[in-house]
Amino acid sequence: MASSSPSSSSAVKRLSNLSNHLCPTNSNPLVKVSAQVSQALSTGLPVVALESTIISHGMPYPQNLETAKEVEAIVRDNGAVPATIAILDGEPCIGLNLEQLERLARMGKSAQKTARRDIAYVVATKRNGATTVSATMFFAAMVGIPLFVTGGIGGVHRHGEHTMDISSDLTELGRTPVAVVSAGVKSILDIPRTLEYLETQGVCVAAYKTNEFPAFFTETSGCKVPCRLDSPEECARLIDANRKLNLGNGVLIAVPIAKEYSASGSLIESAIQQALTEAREKNITGNAETPFLLARVNEITGGASLASNIALVKNNAAIGAKISVALAQLLK
Repeated sequence: MASSSPSSSSAVKRLSNLSNHLCPTNSNPLVKVSAQVSQALSTGLPVVALESTIISHGMPYPQNLETAKEVEAIVRDNGAVPATIAILDGEPCIGLNLEQLERLARMGKSAQKTARRDIAYVVATKRNGATTVSATMFFAAMVGIPLFVTGGIGGVHRHGEHTMDISSDLTELGRTPVAVVSAGVKSILDIPRTLEYLETQGVCVAAYKTNEFPAFFTETSGCKVPCRLDSPEECARLIDANRKLNLGNGVLIAVPIAKEYSASGSLIESAIQQALTEAREKNITGNAETPFLLARVNEITGGASLASNIALVKNNAAIGAKISVALAQLLK
């Protein structure tokens, strides 16, 4: 992992000494931003948004807490300020402290999986919500965070041409100007149709140091990308151009999982097919389907898919932080 610039790292370390109490930094009184994130945004330091569904629904406690802390540390080590986003007791929080991270991790699936459609309900009823890609993008854009790192985005589900089960992540990318760094689309989904839908939404899809769109657990999907980027600086220039042109949509930067963690494509596909069959037999649909499929694939592969999931999230965090640093330098 490459080290960040001395000036950026020292600035982030100074921020880490600040009290992490929540304070408003935008015009919306319902949303609270941590002191670290607030100061970073006001001084032009790089900030990386992080989702919280991966904490509550992605893996068990305490592995989820350790992973969340490690991902935030990787962002800091590469010169940026992490901003994990969640809704706690009806209050959208941009940037969580350790106590809040642990609380969310212990909640697990009792925290509501919160996409854009669910935000108003979770806030109005003062519930706890773990934000998905769409909700995290929404809040990041609201406070001015230009980049968001996740594991993999949602997409068009297999047989989506019959069920119309299409993740709101895709429409969010079509209307919210936040760049998303991910390992592509979860391979439990229909990747070709997902890419077609993103094209319809006008979303620029780029792959990092490859010409092929990655498939989350594996480096390749068989689908070519229209745009290849080979450095954090190239990624930053694309994001900057997209924002300055006021295109109004996001950018998807797909980073392939590292070779040493890439699972066997045939092994994963076999596990996915078994999990899909079980989901249909149990009539598991909607936002419950993806967590079920990922959990079953992990069980079938003996934990190999979860290890790959954690590895790719960490890799995305390192690359996303470097892109954020390059973007901050470009804007200065």
